[in-house]
Amino acid sequence: MKKKFPDSFYNPITFAGAIIASVSFGLILFLSVLDITAAETNPYLGIITFIIFPVTLIFGLILIALGIYRAHRQKVKGTFKGKHFPVLDLNNPKHRISFTVFSVGTILFLVFTAFGSYKAYEYTETVEFCGTICHNVMNPEYTAYKNSPHSRVACVQCHIGAGTTWYVKSKISGAYQVYSVLFHKYSKPIPTPVENLRPAQGTCEQCHWPKNFFSEKKVSFHYYLSDEKNTPSDMTMLLKIGGGNSEMGTTTGIHWHMNIDNTVMYYPSDKSRQTIPWVSITSKESGKTVVYKTRNFDEKKMNKEEIRKMDCIDCHNRPSHIYNPPDKMVNAYMSLGRIDSKLPYIKSVAVNVLDKPYSSKPIAIDSIKYSIESFYNSNYPQLAKKESKNIENSIKNVQKIYSNNYFPSMNVSWKKFPNNIGHTYSPGCFRCHDGQHYSDDGKKISNDCNICHTIIEENTSDGKNLVSLKGLNFVHPVDLGQSLTEENCIDCHSAKKNDNL
Repeated sequence: MKKKFPDSFYNPITFAGAIIASVSFGLILFLSVLDITAAETNPYLGIITFIIFPVTLIFGLILIALGIYRAHRQKVKGTFKGKHFPVLDLNNPKHRISFTVFSVGTILFLVFTAFGSYKAYEYTETVEFCGTICHNVMNPEYTAYKNSPHSRVACVQCHIGAGTTWYVKSKISGAYQVYSVLFHKYSKPIPTPVENLRPAQGTCEQCHWPKNFFSEKKVSFHYYLSDEKNTPSDMTMLLKIGGGNSEMGTTTGIHWHMNIDNTVMYYPSDKSRQTIPWVSITSKESGKTVVYKTRNFDEKKMNKEEIRKMDCIDCHNRPSHIYNPPDKMVNAYMSLGRIDSKLPYIKSVAVNVLDKPYSSKPIAIDSIKYSIESFYNSNYPQLAKKESKNIENSIKNVQKIYSNNYFPSMNVSWKKFPNNIGHTYSPGCFRCHDGQHYSDDGKKISNDCNICHTIIEENTSDGKNLVSLKGLNFVHPVDLGQSLTEENCIDCHSAKKNDNL
């Protein structure tokens, strides 16, 4: 048989490289067709198609070149011995049977391998894969995710989104995460990856379109004091969520920040973006830029490469993995009747047992039960017998709050992850709206609460019902002895203030 290529092409290394390159190229074509015809984009399919198989293709091509070079060198030295491949005679029954078995087996192997690989990597985009494979490490995030408003949204849709570019970026970052888990190099808790998150335009805004955020939203809050009677206090406000489409309403409101009519840039002086000493606002209509900064901030020392364009996640920084403060959850469970508000001091007792340090979750669950039962047995023995079922049910719900929000093995709790929505437990809005950011001409970023919400009704702890559609001044459930304008909510409610609980 006449050879179509030089003798140096006919060697085992080149032959093996040709097989690897051919199979890889065939799988790339196959998976590309699947990706094009699929109803939904599969992020991990892109990884396989455009990263893994191209690497094996290049490896095969390198083997081809290496085999040819090696054979050529041997030929120059006179040590090359031509390799002759087996002769296949299909007229020979044994050859024919062997060829048929080999060909059919090879084809079936390639087909099942292709589909198996596709299904395997399709599984890697599921929530179960992301949340349960590294169970101990990812358990806090997975548990919080299942109890979040986005529990029906797959992890990859927010953490990666569509497009090959972010597939690559996320997997490069993920390679170190795999190494960290395998060799126990991860930190406890795992920090929020604010530096590596994709801008909201490629993820959040595929469902939430800020241009159409307008008007106001009615929200009610229910509070209970930490006194013997668990004195209730309620408040209803209108959240001004507008700021989107001027054709549908006013462009003032919370979503004014979403760079529709203005571009908002800011400089964070810490990695968690909780301290913001510099803000610039550029009007798209006039092109004029106004810079606001805190009094003692030296603009010359600012690293301009760290200036960031304001994004959804700068406020909605905990859209799924939410770890709630104890008093917030106890208030919610009491208002729903899951924790009996008639039990004396249940608000105070529940909050205190939740925020105590425990070495493990089983110990915490047992301690919560023991502490609450001991409190009522010691201080209200008759009530403990009479209301034993209500106390037991309340204990179960306090334990549930703990299970969903505290993870001692990873050192995870609400104290480690500030939530920038609002301003009660972390600076949130007050990172900029603190009344301390001034422009060169003396203007300041407003700290007037009414620019974001209007309180229209409040049932105070002393039994008064206050109503006004024009807006009320907030009456704190407990008399602080001074004006609320003299301090912020976080001065009492922040994680640092609650570390001694």
